[in-house]
Amino acid sequence: MNHITQNSVEEQELLVRVERNNRMIQRLSEKLSSYTYEPKCPQRFEKFYELNKSIQNYKDLQKRVMSKIRQRKLDLKDGQNKDVEHLLQLFKKLESDFASYLFDLDRPL
Repeated sequence: MNHITQNSVEEQELLVRVERNNRMIQRLSEKLSSYTYEPKCPQRFEKFYELNKSIQNYKDLQKRVMSKIRQRKLDLKDGQNKDVEHLLQLFKKLESDFASYLFDLDRPL
């Protein structure tokens, strides 16, 4: 019984983490579309578009993962699911890329 409870707690924690990351990505996307973060040169426009594309890819993957979770097609036991792990890794990369983009905006070329 304790093992079952532990697994459901881990599953809930993982779901909360995925939802929190999704909210964070939504905020980053809103910031990116704000005029204060607009690029001012061709190289930064490229980075801007790459970042937007990565955010869209993340959102698409997140929708697929959440759909599988809701339909109970995704096994979250022991937190060892490739789709969820990939989603979490993609979030970390996006967060890092966004920070890099913001840092580069303040530096002259």
